[in-house]
Parts: sequence; structure tokens; C-alpha cells
Amino acid sequence: MEELDLKELFSLFLSKMFQIILIVIIAAGAGLIYTIGFTTPKYTSATKLVLTGSDSATSDKSITTTDVTLNSKLVSTYSEIVKSTSVVQQVISNLNLDISEGSLKKSISVKATEGTEVIQISVTNEDPATAAKIANEIAIVFCNKITELYGINNIRILDTAVESPAPSNINHTKDIAIFTFLGIVIAVGYVLIANMLDTTIKSAEDIEKGFGIPVLVSIPMIDSFSNEKGGKK
Repeated sequence: MEELDLKELFSLFLSKMFQIILIVIIAAGAGLIYTIGFTTPKYTSATKLVLTGSDSATSDKSITTTDVTLNSKLVSTYSEIVKSTSVVQQVISNLNLDISEGSLKKSISVKATEGTEVIQISVTNEDPATAAKIANEIAIVFCNKITELYGINNIRILDTAVESPAPSNINHTKDIAIFTFLGIVIAVGYVLIANMLDTTIKSAEDIEKGFGIPVLVSIPMIDSFSNEKGGKK
């Protein structure tokens, strides 16, 4: 019985193949229209900072085991300071940005590379030049803030941010693939629901299953037949 059900299911999908393909094509087209016409391009630029040995007049500027241990503990703290109100407000003031503090904070992403003393500061903006400018300014303001708070200069800019040539929030292939998958799901659901709601009898097997009685005789339907004179009735 299970094998028969699978065969019937396969036959059902095969008979609805045109509708399935049509729904999938429409979904893929909707995905293409969405990703091209309704998604605002945004660009992301990143700068990298590295924690080094403390820089003071009495130190030999060499990195010791104590420095590494301290830096590892400071990475998470520094990551929070990057998005602090004082740093963000200073960046807005320095660059004379027409953006709110909350919006700028949302556009900033801080990631600490696991097992290292490297911090990556990323900024997303609709303008690639603005994104790079903000990221670099945050790095400068942040370094000065660390010196002000801790009285040490143990952080350096490893890589400066540059303008991104391509949007970071648009991936045509990914969007179309997602919409295509949704189209397949919708098409399968449509076929199954349509079959469940269809209560018409199409074959002798449907009568046996529906009423539990055997079919003794079936009369084929003939649309037309020829008479002796060659005419049709």
C-alpha cells in the first residue's frame, strides 16, 4: 500500500508539473525583482586594530607574557568602548555627520578575532566613501579614548578601511535561490491541498477506496463512433 501511495503521489505531481514549474518561475522572478528593485544597496568597510605592549617612557616596548594576558582580557572591554556614546558622539562631531547617534551605533559592528588581540571595526552605510571614512575615524577616536581612560597607548591601527566596490547586503544568486525554494514549497503545498479538496471520482479505484465495494463492470466513454455510411453519431 505504501508503494502504491508513493506511485500515486508521483503521478499527482507529474500531472501538475506545468503548474509547479509556473509557480517556481514566478517565485524566482519575484526574487529577482525584489533584489534589484526593492533592496537599497549598502556598503561595508572595515578597519583592524591590534593590541600591543604598553608604550611608556620606562618600558622597552617589547611584548611580554603579561601584556598578552592583559590584552586578551581587554579585547571584550575594548569592543564595548568602540560603540560607546562618547566615541560615537565624537565621531559624529568630527565628521559633521547628518546622522543620529542611534543609527550610527546600529551601523557599527565590532568583532574580536578569537585567540588573537585583533579587533575589527566594520561600518555599513549607503555611501561606500562615507562608510570607510566613519570606520577610520572611529579607529582614531577609539585609540585616543583608550589613552584617555587607561593612561596607556597599547593599541595600533593594523589596517585602514577602504571603500567597498560592491554592496554587502545584496546577493542576487542567494536571493533568487531563496525565492525559488519558497516557490517549490508553495507549489508542493498547492498540489497537495488541491488534491485533498478534489473529491471527484476519476477511476474505478477511487470507488473501491471511497465506498469499499468492488467494481464489477466499467463502461468506457466513447465521444463519437462511425456508422455504416461513414457518418458520425
